[in-house]
Amino acid sequence: MPTLNLGLPKGSLQDSTVSMFARAGYNISIKDRSYYPSIDDKEISCCLIRAQEMARYVGEGLLDCGLTGYDWVVESGADVVEIAELVYGKTGLNPLRWVVAVPADSNIKCAKDLEGKRIATEAVGMTKRYLERNGVHANVEFSWGATEVKPPHLADAIVEITETGSSLKANNLVIIDTVCTTTTRFIANKAAAADPFKRAKMEKLALLLKAVLAAENLVGLMMNVPKAKLEAVQAMLPALQRPTIAHLSDPEWFSLTTVIEKHVARDLIPQLKNAGAEGLVEYSLNKVVE
Repeated sequence: MPTLNLGLPKGSLQDSTVSMFARAGYNISIKDRSYYPSIDDKEISCCLIRAQEMARYVGEGLLDCGLTGYDWVVESGADVVEIAELVYGKTGLNPLRWVVAVPADSNIKCAKDLEGKRIATEAVGMTKRYLERNGVHANVEFSWGATEVKPPHLADAIVEITETGSSLKANNLVIIDTVCTTTTRFIANKAAAADPFKRAKMEKLALLLKAVLAAENLVGLMMNVPKAKLEAVQAMLPALQRPTIAHLSDPEWFSLTTVIEKHVARDLIPQLKNAGAEGLVEYSLNKVVE
């Protein structure tokens, strides 16, 4: 039986990835100390790999495909095929940025000012390519952690990943440039992407995972509306397209079903009630295929 060798990110993305696959319909079980999770699909074989290493193993063909950050694809320089962008993470759905940060009182204000300076980062390859693009020569050192505390005594600047910049600000650092904006990507080995069976399997996975993420901030809303109030209520309803309207057994009443953003529901539901809607039901969505 042909099998798709899928790499799952170990570490910060692991739990959110397993949860996303579960909502997509795939149950993944990870045993303690095991790097080979089981999945309820006989055509898929899973392996847990750190996101930092994923692109390299996929590029070399040791894995057919995998999920990792775009930043680690850039860092490794791996020659891979992108199947889909999947905007999710450990805590939220916002893209992350690798930024150049310096002490607030530093004379370094732009990339050119990094000439001859010492830069600490976990993303050495990405940082060196950034410097090359800007025609700058600097000493780039790998940082094993706690990168934010190294300036000004152990480094002149750092290249670090951030979502809000709050940790940098807490360490009296300011951002002077962005090196890379990153989201999670579903990547594949070129040979695997050209294989009909494996490509079809990957496309199916991508469709379902994207549908899960599309439903993340949406809810379904059902209600009954008297004919006299239908036009007014319908005008209040935001939707992916148009609300579904169906006749009830009583010709003077209609049933409306729509999809709205989750944060809108708390204000909209009382307004709909006041406008004449009855029997309002809000429900969670598992997938939205766009």
